[in-house]
Amino acid sequence: MLDPAELYRVEPDAPQLSEPVLVLALDGFVDAGAAARLAVDSLVATGPGQPVVRFDVDQLVDYRSRRPPLRFETDRWTSYSAPELEVVALTDSGGTGYLLLSGPEPDTQWERFAAAVEQLVRRLDVRLVVTMAGIPMAVPHTRPIGVTVHGTRSELTEGHESLFAAADVPGSAVALTEYRLGQAGHAAMGFAVHVPHYLARAEYPQAARVLVDHLAVATGLYLSTEALTTAAERTEREIAEQVAGSEEVAQVVAALERQYDTVVSGGGERSGAGLGGTLPSADELAAEVERFLAGHDDQDAPDPQSDDPRSDDPGSPPPPGPSD
Repeated sequence: MLDPAELYRVEPDAPQLSEPVLVLALDGFVDAGAAARLAVDSLVATGPGQPVVRFDVDQLVDYRSRRPPLRFETDRWTSYSAPELEVVALTDSGGTGYLLLSGPEPDTQWERFAAAVEQLVRRLDVRLVVTMAGIPMAVPHTRPIGVTVHGTRSELTEGHESLFAAADVPGSAVALTEYRLGQAGHAAMGFAVHVPHYLARAEYPQAARVLVDHLAVATGLYLSTEALTTAAERTEREIAEQVAGSEEVAQVVAALERQYDTVVSGGGERSGAGLGGTLPSADELAAEVERFLAGHDDQDAPDPQSDDPRSDDPGSPPPPGPSD
């Protein structure tokens, strides 16, 4: 492995925080409902972060797969929106500083990136790393939003019930980093919020609000969710209108409600997934994640015979949700 320290630069005027939390959320992997992205937007909306670490994206990003935009005006290129992968220092509403690592998920050199993050955790004296994600699940939007919690130490997940005994899911740089941090003896944990699968490709601020709430409880940070709450209320009204206007969608939601209620009341198993009265199994969770990722590929290169890249998935009902 090449030297991980050559992947990043620590800013000379970076603030010195005392045992900060590091929030890790990268673009590029599954993020149903844009939950993690909206959560990150909520965190940075409180004020400009102070740069702490900048990664050399030229070594990590596949530009042909991401195509960062350049602006053209009349007869010349006038600007370039270069991808940025960096750690910034933020402050919660109580005045406590913490760190946020966000930007594009590395396309290459995952092990080197994970090693670089581990170096930074030691160098910056980080006490806890927290990751965030949204995963698509066969659950109704009318019931409480669930969260899968994972961590490198058992005490980090105390009080949270796991739905799965084991699962093989598509890998990510974030998951690998958490795994390597655990091997190195660092405290790291993650929250994966359960987004109704029929809303997975729309923005779902309700899920982002749940992520921020869990982040606050786990870290002791005071994090505002006022903007997310306002957006969630608007989204709920829009979804309710679309469900009321479609008998097919209303039937799907009602079936999911019956399934959810059966499981919660103790009448269903906690190890299975579809509409048969059980929660998702590990294999079905992995399959749902893979379908979600495949859907994003479809959106990048839509079928010329179809206006909707989701139309070739017979298992997906017409998705209620806010209009694009």
